Amino acid sequence: MNKIFLAKPSITSLEIECVNDAVRNCWGSGYGKYINLFQDEFKGRIGSSFSIATSSCTGALHMGLSAIGINPGDEVILADINWIATVAPVVHLGAKPVFVDILSDTWCIDPEAVEKAITPKTKAIIATHIYGNVCDMGALVKIAEENNIYLIEDAAESLGSTYEEFYTGVIGDFGVFSFHGSKTITTGEGGMLVTNTEEIYEKVLTLNNHGRNRDELKQFWPESIGYKFKTTDLQAAVGYAQMKRLTDIVDRKRSIFHNYSSLLTDLGDMISMNSQPENCVNSYWMPTVVFNESLKVDRDCLLRVLSEKGIDSRVFFWPLSSLPMFESVEENKVSYNIYPRGINLPSYFNMTHEDQERVVETIKEYILK
Repeated sequence: MNKIFLAKPSITSLEIECVNDAVRNCWGSGYGKYINLFQDEFKGRIGSSFSIATSSCTGALHMGLSAIGINPGDEVILADINWIATVAPVVHLGAKPVFVDILSDTWCIDPEAVEKAITPKTKAIIATHIYGNVCDMGALVKIAEENNIYLIEDAAESLGSTYEEFYTGVIGDFGVFSFHGSKTITTGEGGMLVTNTEEIYEKVLTLNNHGRNRDELKQFWPESIGYKFKTTDLQAAVGYAQMKRLTDIVDRKRSIFHNYSSLLTDLGDMISMNSQPENCVNSYWMPTVVFNESLKVDRDCLLRVLSEKGIDSRVFFWPLSSLPMFESVEENKVSYNIYPRGINLPSYFNMTHEDQERVVETIKEYILK
């Protein structure tokens, strides 16, 4: 019986060809060839004015927040359901994260909860497009503009998703993407910051070069304490090739999701899955099932059953406020109600129909026993 992994990348001869070229030629005067190609391909594809490839999405978010002036004493609003990487840069910069509830259908940040959480100290909102689902960007843009605060998109999981005619990541003041090995496209580890604001772009460029401004004529002369979240040509070569294949990769993700949805149709309202509002396109990075409360599914037991059948799966994200380093915000009722009932299903380019049938049969056997 073959192992069904939660996620793994699709690597073809194109990626290998580009990496071999980078290994041979992208040193010294050849440095930066694939970094530039990757950045240009990325921004051209999603429609941003500027892009900066980084060593991680977390690093991209950290620099972006620093560039817009997030400082100690500031407040940053974000959804309670999130991976720790979204809040870590906020904490590292000394600001206070304010966790608000999610919507029950998209599992994304609730705009009404955002509006209620704004105080004179609020500096920014981070909108996380979770599992490929899309935030209500129209409502969030309006709130940000009316309150003169920044709107950031954590699009780590939503490459290929759209809100109206815009790709996620290009609607807010800046957006960040992840190229971890589990993501829609990969560079092994890596990230990208995109923005349409030249000032943010220039600040992040300087920050990512140890605080050295690119126009500075003196060698090794930093103007500030910066960071180094740079990527390499070797990683960028993989990313460039992956972006060339983005349409096929996202189409395959969407096909896998719709196949799961079809196979699970007979469970009716016993489950819910990733949503796609009328004005959005969901790239369905991570197909997710949330079981109805009435089923009283023991999530951890189900994960063990799947594992025993050679099937990887994982938990729905915990509320950040439930973690030991934060204070509980149990009034975020949807977040605390939904996380124990959800699991992520395996999804990767070469997954077969038979693999999906095996996953679904195992789930049905467990919940209908």
